[in-house]
Amino acid sequence: MNRIYWIVLTLFVLACKNETPQKEVVIEENTPAVIVYEEYQGEEPTEAEQTEFYEPVPPIVNPVGQNGVPSDAIILFDGKDFEAWEKVEGQGVVDWHLNEDGSMTVKDKAGDIKTKQKFGDVQLHIEWRSPAEIQREGQNRGNSGIFLSGLYEVQVLDNNDNDTYVNGQVGSIYKQHVPLAKASVPTGEWNTYDIIYHAPEFNGDGGKIKSGTITVI
Repeated sequence: MNRIYWIVLTLFVLACKNETPQKEVVIEENTPAVIVYEEYQGEEPTEAEQTEFYEPVPPIVNPVGQNGVPSDAIILFDGKDFEAWEKVEGQGVVDWHLNEDGSMTVKDKAGDIKTKQKFGDVQLHIEWRSPAEIQREGQNRGNSGIFLSGLYEVQVLDNNDNDTYVNGQVGSIYKQHVPLAKASVPTGEWNTYDIIYHAPEFNGDGGKIKSGTITVI
């Protein structure tokens, strides 16, 4: 894993299946590469001091930072504009709604959006809510999602008193993995996803050498 980014995202999801990939995000500049410590060589250490080492020193990160955002985070959405985003189709200017409370709202038929910056392994913090006024049912109620590598979708859905197929319910990896629990707040309130994503790895010939993983909390 070359880098881990912490991302905050706020979105107000409308009840339409076509507006799938949305997120609101937080980011700051480059975090250092993952630190790897050398394993002990030779005989097993027997003295306490032999098991202690002092370099390399991990970087200092303020976990709450400014406005509660970790100091090593990259901010993709600050509630003011869509500078870090573009349309999926045509890479044009994003035509979604900016709300006075600093959130974004999907605009019907305006198309999906994606980050201009490309990511591999990431850590995401995402906040989303569906409309307080219940509209439609099944997969057509507050349906959206967060796409990773353009391949894997973490499902966003108003699933409260609204049954659907379990591999497409809220919190699922859509059509690939059923969540261990259905944990969502009342309709119209803010849900939180913390997602840790390790992208799959491939060799020079395009063969997969390591599967990707997604953890959704």
